Amino acid sequence: MNRVDRSELLPLGTYEQIRERFRQRVIALKRRRRLELGAHMSLVFENHDTVLHQIQEMLRAERISDERAIAHEVETYNELIPNEGELSATLFIEYEQAEERSRMLRSFASLRDAVRLRVGERTVTARFATHFGEELDRLPAVNYLRFAPGKQIAAELRNPDFAARIEIAHADYPQLLDLPRELRHELANDLD
Repeated sequence: MNRVDRSELLPLGTYEQIRERFRQRVIALKRRRRLELGAHMSLVFENHDTVLHQIQEMLRAERISDERAIAHEVETYNELIPNEGELSATLFIEYEQAEERSRMLRSFASLRDAVRLRVGERTVTARFATHFGEELDRLPAVNYLRFAPGKQIAAELRNPDFAARIEIAHADYPQLLDLPRELRHELANDLD
């Protein structure tokens, strides 16, 4: 999957003119690429367009126009784009009450080994990105994951005879969810 190139980014004024249409298109895309994992978690699988949108929105929100700062944003967000044979996702953990959120994020420290993609007979455990300064005894509320199932799994994702699921094998939050047809199609395209 291609990384976002600096030449794709619009100047702030030009982006403002097309922002609403672009935003609506990416919202529809993310809807197909989102999987609700129970009441308190969701996964959004990233691709070139979701990352391009995030970069444009960051430049807009922070009013960034300095070329070095733009290059930094492009480099940072391009880390979310999967490599060949990989899938990349952002895991959101959401609890409204601060006390419960804090307790669960500590409990979820061991979640780093417990999120799996199951397609047919294959099981692929997600790799969580670790960021400088991150506390390893608790999980952040926003996490970046990579699955490396290989390109050959794309055909199985397209074939409804093969089960495709996300599993969370954690004692405090067990989940086993089928991937919807639209999401399977999106992920198969990512792997092709």
